[in-house]
Amino acid sequence: MPLKKTQIVEFKKRLEQIQRQMTTFVKEAKKGVLTDDKSKGYSQHQADEGTDDFDRIINLKLTDEELKILKQIERALEKITEGTYGICDITGEEIPLKRLEAVPYATMTVQAQEKFEKGLL
Repeated sequence: MPLKKTQIVEFKKRLEQIQRQMTTFVKEAKKGVLTDDKSKGYSQHQADEGTDDFDRIINLKLTDEELKILKQIERALEKITEGTYGICDITGEEIPLKRLEAVPYATMTVQAQEKFEKGLL
């Protein structure tokens, strides 16, 4: 059953809200990674430097994951504009409402997503 216009409007609001939150998070994470550590110097212990480097790697990994989600959000918003929101990009089948409620930026059915992630598509 195709989504109603009111449902699409609500999903668009949710997507835009998530997009704003994720964008803010990514910007803050990038600042944390790019900021020069003024406290670093000759007196800092080597283990402290390792911890700082580990924290930067974690921040970069998180930022990478957030950027992937932002791309998915952008695609979902494109689909709203195109009038294809709620339709799987791969199979053309309807994405179940429960999936969209859980993951509003989903652009594939669960089965298509699994195949895509396994490299089968």
